[in-house]
Amino acid sequence: MIIIRGADGGIRAFANSCRHRGSQLLSGNGQCRRIVCPYHSWVYETDGQLIRAPGMEAAAGFEPDDYPLLEFPLASWGGFIFVCYEREPPPFENQIGNMPQMFDAHRTESMKFVGSLEFEIRSNWKLLVENALEAYHTGSVHRDTLGQQESRSIDSSEHWTGLLVEDENSVATLVGEDKPFPHIEGLGDEAKSGAYFTVLFPATQFVFAQDCMWWLAFQPQAVDRTRLTIGACFPRETVELDSFDEKVELYFNRWKLATAEDNRICELQQRGQVFAREPGRFAASEFAVHRFSNWVVEQLG
Repeated sequence: MIIIRGADGGIRAFANSCRHRGSQLLSGNGQCRRIVCPYHSWVYETDGQLIRAPGMEAAAGFEPDDYPLLEFPLASWGGFIFVCYEREPPPFENQIGNMPQMFDAHRTESMKFVGSLEFEIRSNWKLLVENALEAYHTGSVHRDTLGQQESRSIDSSEHWTGLLVEDENSVATLVGEDKPFPHIEGLGDEAKSGAYFTVLFPATQFVFAQDCMWWLAFQPQAVDRTRLTIGACFPRETVELDSFDEKVELYFNRWKLATAEDNRICELQQRGQVFAREPGRFAASEFAVHRFSNWVVEQLG
């Protein structure tokens, strides 16, 4: 997929595939005035229109206007862009439900992205998402890092769910460490009381803490392999603090240690997925996992 801002200022999503013979057009990130296919030098404007197709003059009935890049619908909220692979998608508000109303106060659209981490995990993506939706495991899996956490359900609608991990300080650093950054201005009492761990189905997690937010993208690579990318975002006024670069390492250290522990237990769970195993019961604290599992079943029709 190509996500690009056109000369007209609009943001669009295109299939990263030339309309001629399907070569990948771009990789990485950066800027370009036009999109040029590396195979046969077909040239596209940033709005997706084909403007040059060398050697096609003799092709009978060929019209460049008939071969723009394949465009996919997108929507945005909170500084994030969401792309739908269906050419005629359901309304975005039917997907995201009441998430904007619940988390607009965190003002993520005005935050600054400060860095990311990436992991390759030998586990099915659904096991990782389920692990992200419960605090039941924290007292054992994170015994020496996060410790046992308590959670409660939150009021979610449509295609997402989540839980509130209650801690009057930030949960984004390890237990016993300093909480060096101020709370986000304008949060309500519930938001000040803890961090929201949410999943926008099927595989995007947003964690809204009192002083920051981070996102997790679970990208399936195979039935037993997933790539996880974690991104960290902070209010701009926090990033501008003189000591930010030094103190933010406390946060990245927490994510590295706790994520490695989560990944390890999910890999063990993957190894235990034998065909003869009958499912166990959910604990009461696994309410969000239960909802996710039911959602997966619903999508299968």
